[in-house]
Amino acid sequence: MRYAKFLMLGISFGILLIKAEVVSWFRIQEMFLFDAFHMYGVIGSAIAVGAISIQLIKKFNLKSIEGEPIVLNPKPLKKVGNLVGGICFGFGWALTGACPAPLFAITGAGYSIMILAIIGATIGTFVYGLVEKHLPS
Repeated sequence: MRYAKFLMLGISFGILLIKAEVVSWFRIQEMFLFDAFHMYGVIGSAIAVGAISIQLIKKFNLKSIEGEPIVLNPKPLKKVGNLVGGICFGFGWALTGACPAPLFAITGAGYSIMILAIIGATIGTFVYGLVEKHLPS
């Protein structure tokens, strides 16, 4: 029960995603067709919150829940890998109508077809783990 508060936070976040229509296939389609600002506003807000959070972590040397220092190491830029990975991510998002993160929230909202997307994402992650060392940098 130590992590029950995090489970509740995750469930609350899933409900928020549903209510904000962030997981709506229609909203995602609007974004990819450049018909509405809704999703760009949500994504932009998330980037701003993330950037501010990282700066606060660095400035105040915040610690994790276990009391360990949070270490933020910059990752090297892999031009080809980032480009190919981003294209694959975008295609998957456009084809399924869902970013990988809210797949569970969409499934929980009653769209059981998204179980196939979860299975596909899991298989894709597994395959990536197998071929990662052979990919160009």
